[in-house]
Amino acid sequence: MNRHFDIELQSLKERVTAMGHMVEEQLDGAMKALDEKDVEKARDIIGRDHQVNALEVGIDEDCIRMIALHQPEARDLRFIITAMKIITDLERMSDLAANVCERVVELKDEPPITIPPPIYTMAEIGRDMLRNALDAFVTKNTSEALAVCREDERVNVIYRDLVRSMVQEVSRDPGKTSPVIRLLFVGRSLERFADHATNVAEIIVYLVEGKVIRHIV
Repeated sequence: MNRHFDIELQSLKERVTAMGHMVEEQLDGAMKALDEKDVEKARDIIGRDHQVNALEVGIDEDCIRMIALHQPEARDLRFIITAMKIITDLERMSDLAANVCERVVELKDEPPITIPPPIYTMAEIGRDMLRNALDAFVTKNTSEALAVCREDERVNVIYRDLVRSMVQEVSRDPGKTSPVIRLLFVGRSLERFADHATNVAEIIVYLVEGKVIRHIV
């Protein structure tokens, strides 16, 4: 492959990573909006979702062009296909951060309710999973990618416990039903965010080792 193609591959890696960091910032902003009950911040983050969507479309189109133009061999083709898969998950993670913000907007009209600490824990773990998956993508570190996969079950356990505790909360005080439902949607979005971070990590293992590990780790 020529040097121009090598430069394109490096640019692709940098754009995918930048998109991932943008999603990371969206999640951080969404959780800050939730914590501060900041509806304007929430609406701002919802509005940013289209930027990530546009990035996904642009990167995807460039990947298709690179494949058609350069007809890359196995290793480079696998990298391009991996990038296309990763940006699909990143776009969905951006949607989930926007979903959290939509619940923030809805909560402004609900009775006041304390945000359960497990929601913050799930967000922190999910953000770290994404950050570590992006690091693994840059360094091609399968050990780091596999560690991300193992964190997913931790988030699942926290989410199940959250659902149980929130159901008990509604049983004690039915007047909280509506805001509790909103918070459960937040928890569900964060649980799915971690699922997509796991997908990214699994894709990285495929990139480096050519091994599909979905549903195995």
